[in-house]
Amino acid sequence: MLSSADRDSRYDILSAGPPVIRGRHFGGVELWLVTGYDEVVTVLTDPRFSNDLSRQDSVPLPGANLPEDLRTALTSTLAAYDPPDHTRLRRLVSHAFTPSRIQRLGPRVEQVVDDLLTGLADHVDADGTVDLMEHFAHQLPILVIGELLGVPSGDQQRWRSSAEGLTSGDPARIVADARELIAYMTGAIAVRRSERWDGDDLLTALVRARDDGDRFSEGELVSMALSILIAGHRTTAHLVRTMAVLVLTGAVRCSDPAGVPALVEEILRRHGSAEVGTLRIAREPVELGGATIAPGDLVQVVLATANRDHRRFGEPGVIDSARRDNAHLAFGHGMHYCLGAALARSMAHAALAGLLRSASAMTPSRSPALVITDPSSAVLSVRLGQPV
Repeated sequence: MLSSADRDSRYDILSAGPPVIRGRHFGGVELWLVTGYDEVVTVLTDPRFSNDLSRQDSVPLPGANLPEDLRTALTSTLAAYDPPDHTRLRRLVSHAFTPSRIQRLGPRVEQVVDDLLTGLADHVDADGTVDLMEHFAHQLPILVIGELLGVPSGDQQRWRSSAEGLTSGDPARIVADARELIAYMTGAIAVRRSERWDGDDLLTALVRARDDGDRFSEGELVSMALSILIAGHRTTAHLVRTMAVLVLTGAVRCSDPAGVPALVEEILRRHGSAEVGTLRIAREPVELGGATIAPGDLVQVVLATANRDHRRFGEPGVIDSARRDNAHLAFGHGMHYCLGAALARSMAHAALAGLLRSASAMTPSRSPALVITDPSSAVLSVRLGQPV
C-alpha cells in the first residue's frame, strides 16, 4: 500500500517524465498512460479516442463478472458512450440536472454541513473521539444527494450501505446490493410516473425530461440515478475527508470566507478524488506526446499527473489559492466533463467553510493519513474541545 508521501512522489515523478508511456491495466492488459496536461486534454476531446469498449473482446470491462442485467444497470453511464448516444443522453439529462436546481440547493447544503458539525458531539465514542469520516464526510453527500433525488430520509442510510457494498470486493454482496438498489430505484421511478405525483426532485425531473419527443427508457433512468448516487457519494466523501485532513494538519488556512472557492479549486487540482479517467480505445493511429498509438490500443489518462504538470502549473506541489488560471482536470474535460461538478463544488465549498470555522475545536487523536490505503486508514478520529 502507498502512503500519501509515496503517492505524491509517484505522481510527481510521472508528471516530470514523458507525457505518454506504456503501462498495464489492473487486469494485466497493456495500455498507454497519458500523464501530461496537454496530452490528457487531447485524449479527452479528440474523437479518435472512443469511450465505448463494448465491442472490444480483449478489454476487461467493468462489472464483467456480474449478471448481464446488473452489469448493464451499473455501467451504462454517460461516460461509457460516444456520440450520438452520449449527445442524446446528455441533452436529456440537461433538462433535469440544471444549474438553477443546484443553485437552489445551496442554502440546504450549508444547513446540512452546520447540522452535521454541530451534531458531532452526539457521536463521541467511549474513548472520547468522533470519526469525521463516518459522521461528516460520508453523511454530507448521502444526505444531500438523497434529498436531491427525493429519497426519504429514512431510506438514505440504507442507500449508503448498498452503494458501499458495490465497491466491497465481495461478489455475493455486490450482487445482493445491486439488486436491492435497482429494485428500489425501479419502484421510485414507477411512483413518479403516477399522475398523482407532484414532487419536484431530480428523479422526478429525469422521469419527465423530454427532448423533441425523446425521453429516457426505464433502464436509462435507473442507470442515471444510480450513477449520480454512487459516483457522487464516493468521490465527494473522499474529497471532504481530504479537506478535513488538510485543515486539521494546518496544511491549508483561509481567514476570509470569500477565499474558500479558490482554495477548493486548488485542493481539487492537487488532491482530486478521481486520479484516472475512463478507459478509452484508439479508433485510428494517433501521434501523441512522442508516442505512436495504434488503432485498438487502450489509453488511460492520469488526471492526477496532468494536474501536477510543471509545464502547465507553476510550483504544482504547492496549494496556492491565489493561483491564476487554475484550469485543472479534476472533473475531466470536454463532452464527458463531470455531470455533477457543480453539485460537488457546492458541497465542497460548504464543507471547507464549516471545517475552517470548526477546526479550533478539533484535535486529531492520531496523525491523520491523507491517502486511504486500507479500511483503518479511512478513520479520521478527532477529540472535540469547545462545542463545534
